[in-house]
Amino acid sequence: MAGKTADWWRGAVIYQVYPRSFQDTNGDGLGDLKGITRRLPHIASLGVDAIWLSPFFKSPMADMGYDVSDYCDVDPIFGTLEDFDEMMRAAHALGLKIIIDQVISHTSDQHPWFIESRASRNNPKSDWYVWADPKRDGTAPNNWLSIFGGPGWEWDGVRRQYYQHNFLTSQPDLNFHNKEVQDAVLKTVKFWLDRGVDGFRLDTVNYYFCDKLLRDNPAHEPDESDAGLDAPDSNPYGMQNHLYDKTQPENIDFLKRFRALLDQYEDRTTVGEVGDGARSLKTVAAYVSGGDKLHMCYTFDLLGPDFTAAHIRNCVDTFQRMVKDGWVCWAFSNHDVNRHVSRFAKTEAERPVIAKLAISVLAALRGSICLYQGEELGLPEAELAFEDLRDPYGIRFWPAFKGRDGCRTPMPWEAAKAHAGFTSAEKSWLPVPYEQAALSVDAQQTDSNSVLTHYRQTLEFRKQHPALIDGDMEFIGTNQDLLAFTRQKGEEKLLFVFNLTREAAEFKLPAGVKVAGAVAVPGLKGEVSGGAIKLAPLSGYCGALA
Repeated sequence: MAGKTADWWRGAVIYQVYPRSFQDTNGDGLGDLKGITRRLPHIASLGVDAIWLSPFFKSPMADMGYDVSDYCDVDPIFGTLEDFDEMMRAAHALGLKIIIDQVISHTSDQHPWFIESRASRNNPKSDWYVWADPKRDGTAPNNWLSIFGGPGWEWDGVRRQYYQHNFLTSQPDLNFHNKEVQDAVLKTVKFWLDRGVDGFRLDTVNYYFCDKLLRDNPAHEPDESDAGLDAPDSNPYGMQNHLYDKTQPENIDFLKRFRALLDQYEDRTTVGEVGDGARSLKTVAAYVSGGDKLHMCYTFDLLGPDFTAAHIRNCVDTFQRMVKDGWVCWAFSNHDVNRHVSRFAKTEAERPVIAKLAISVLAALRGSICLYQGEELGLPEAELAFEDLRDPYGIRFWPAFKGRDGCRTPMPWEAAKAHAGFTSAEKSWLPVPYEQAALSVDAQQTDSNSVLTHYRQTLEFRKQHPALIDGDMEFIGTNQDLLAFTRQKGEEKLLFVFNLTREAAEFKLPAGVKVAGAVAVPGLKGEVSGGAIKLAPLSGYCGALA
């Protein structure tokens, strides 16, 4: 069972908390660390192994905390370092690990490092960020773009140079080619290791280095692999092949330094976020192989609109073929994408069915899995008015792209209360839509047929079967649109078949494959009859193999 060994992370279930939307305890309309502590029993009741906390560091909050101005302190809107310590102690007492979000590819422009760096061209930190002279006509050094819109360069009048930013202009990119920068970053990591955190989720882990020669990116040539693009169609960022502004070979050596630091401590882990378009799985393979870099990574491959057997099989099979000694973390939702119930369901009536089926599939895959707060309630994406938006990405590309606020609305706890029990403030930082409030925790808590109950039962089932934690996985070929595979460890061998279509299907057992009997899995009710498994639309089956 995950959580009892040094590699507790292998096969673990990680629950992502977005602090500003989880629980407010001081009435300011924003979630805080004390609120997380208050709601830890709910998280523990799901049967997860760890919590991933999105950033809570000091920040001007231009990008909701992903613009850090002090890596070693808590922003006052979330509380204090003492509040963090109290939360971590309470989590550990419940058997929950704490993974924090390290955003080290860039800082806020209000970070002391950048304030000093931009002051002159010859100060001690002048080379801590990616600075470059303009072209002779005054334009930017190259054609790199920002994911959040516009050029990836911003002019600074004091230095009379441009600095690179992959995101907002207020998020300048650190220069990881400078070893002093690496040392300073690792020192902040050590601060949290010494404080007792169990691991790190590394934001944009392939963005640390850019090309030293600052070469132009070539144009992107569209093809069938574009499903992995990490920018919406409305964003010209996707028109480039990002060969030079990220995923540079020097990143490997830094990740080895990061791992060497973690290996000085017991039972710690890393999970890296890789956004590299169609190359994402190849990049993941490079970062997790060998046992000397990241423990595991996740990509955006399952965070798109495609919930089909062919797509899931291709992603998992590709990773397994490319990586023999590394680990992956799968997720269907997070704080950056539309909630998967809305992405996958074709009708409102399908939403609870899809919510249950999706966790059943995710829990059966080989790898660790990450859940995003509220998905255990089957929350759909919130439809917000433009005036309610807080996400700079959505505001910039509205209305073609509505941004990320729709998946960041507050967690609904109590249906009958204002703001669904999230805050006592007159106004919460984002509204709680009625359709989300109706799906609150208290409304589902005692309903044996609820999405919440299904999550708890499914995660309990996963824990009870070692084959699902770190057992082998092998796909079974079929010419039907079905997802069929086995999970095996020791004497235990389980067969899973999922029908993700809206039509009934029948899976014929291959020659030599014999089902000893159905396994009681929450929600999976396919039937074996005459050497075949009969599956209703949007359903699955699990059986023990003889």
